[in-house]
Amino acid sequence: MPLLNKPRTAAPRSPGEDLAPHSLTRLRIALTLFFALDGFLFAGWVVRIPAIKDQTGASASTLGLALLGVSAGAVVTMTLTGRLCGRFGTRLVTVLAGALLSLSIALPPQTHSALALGLVLLLFGAAYGGINVAMNSAAVELVAALRRPVMPGFHAAFSLGGVVGAGVGGLVAAGLSPAIHLFALTVVGLLVTAVAGPMLLRHRLPTPPAGTTAAATETTATGATPTTSTTPTPSPTSSGAARGRGRTRRLVVLFGVIAMCTAYGEGALADWGALHLEQDLHAHPGIAAAGYSLFALAMTVGRLTGTTLLERLGQTRVLAAGGATAAAGMLIGALAPTAWLALAGFAVTGLGLANIFPVAVGRAGALAGPSGVATASTLGYGGMLLGPPVIGFLADWFSLPVALTTVAALAATAGVIGFSARRATPVT
Repeated sequence: MPLLNKPRTAAPRSPGEDLAPHSLTRLRIALTLFFALDGFLFAGWVVRIPAIKDQTGASASTLGLALLGVSAGAVVTMTLTGRLCGRFGTRLVTVLAGALLSLSIALPPQTHSALALGLVLLLFGAAYGGINVAMNSAAVELVAALRRPVMPGFHAAFSLGGVVGAGVGGLVAAGLSPAIHLFALTVVGLLVTAVAGPMLLRHRLPTPPAGTTAAATETTATGATPTTSTTPTPSPTSSGAARGRGRTRRLVVLFGVIAMCTAYGEGALADWGALHLEQDLHAHPGIAAAGYSLFALAMTVGRLTGTTLLERLGQTRVLAAGGATAAAGMLIGALAPTAWLALAGFAVTGLGLANIFPVAVGRAGALAGPSGVATASTLGYGGMLLGPPVIGFLADWFSLPVALTTVAALAATAGVIGFSARRATPVT
């Protein structure tokens, strides 16, 4: 298996294996639409949670239990989707999961109890977990075909979709019932799936030659383009292959931990950022509400520039610099004496975290295919779930600003792990 930044030589493709540039472009557009749709639909659901709470008559605690349905469905499905992708193909599973996500988002407004809500959210969470693993796995394959580190661009589409979904939801919340709003999202989702799905399924990506991986197409730490060679790879012994698989699994988990450290910060800022600004820094409620929006916008900008950064700096420097930047930004955001300085810290944190998750998931997929993406995504999603309650407990024991410094600590940890992984060499 390849080093994190050292390219492995690959045999040239046989005639007919190369796809026409316009075919790769269409595949990239179609996959970008699915990333954007995922963020759009999830944000549309999130902004209607208060209305659904009122409709079901759930208390805060029972609503929290019902919302665990999303988490449970997602985590269980993420562990299975890697196998489904291996059997049926990443793009087909992406299309099917996109359709299921679009259909399931219309179900929560039809419930009138917390129990019923939790049950339908299991289905919604299953679709959400499935599409995240499948489309990230498809993105890893497309990155290999394009021979460019474009993974951050797909995640930028997810972030933009979330911003648009939240904005539209906020605008229509006063005029449309949750049932009408979420049914409209179902229609939009099915239309996007109907348009992007055939584009995604129409073209077949070339199969990499034996002994190569998607990582062979990625840039090095200095941004250099990998060279090719026709030198065959020796066949491994059974013991060497076993050691290689073991080291590959450990590396996949390592990148999953990096993803978890990043997602921990996203979850923490989403749930506690506004409260910190309003409660600890006495910011106006409108300014406090803008805290997470500024963080999300900075993350989107960072991801839009991610491909350029990866081509110029390479993965190790992007991971290390991103972790250090996010750690510094979050220390400012958590400990700043004024709201405006804290907002600046949130923005810097978003820029730092922006490309860590895409790179980590992409590396896991390059090492182990859809199963690697599933492992990294599950760990990452676990970090997003873990962040808010951990911050809450620490805030009770110490204070909310002190609790938020754990985001900085984990961001720095992600950078250190990413830097150290450059020397990890699986045996093949």
